[in-house]
Amino acid sequence: MKLKDIVEKLQLKILTGQENLDVEVSGGYTSDLLSDVIANCKEGNLWITLQTHQNTIAVAKLKDLAGIIIVNNREPDEETLAKAKEENVPLLCSEEMAFEISGKLYELISQ
Repeated sequence: MKLKDIVEKLQLKILTGQENLDVEVSGGYTSDLLSDVIANCKEGNLWITLQTHQNTIAVAKLKDLAGIIIVNNREPDEETLAKAKEENVPLLCSEEMAFEISGKLYELISQ
């Protein structure tokens, strides 16, 4: 499923990466531990987290992720937004909790 379809169906707010929404999403991974994401997240996954700092962008690039969904209506600072723009990482925001958005993403991708 394309990231733009997921953004639309989950009503995600696009913070950065509008030009990269045509990427194919291969799955999702929910974690707030960067080392866990590095060890277990797969290329093309959409990462769900409450983390908002710059290191999330580095992990997303390292693992070639489709993007990041920040949950609980948290928003990153200007430095993180600038880094995401620089690295062309789609950074998305949801007011929902990680549990809710993970379940909805699973349903979408599993169809």
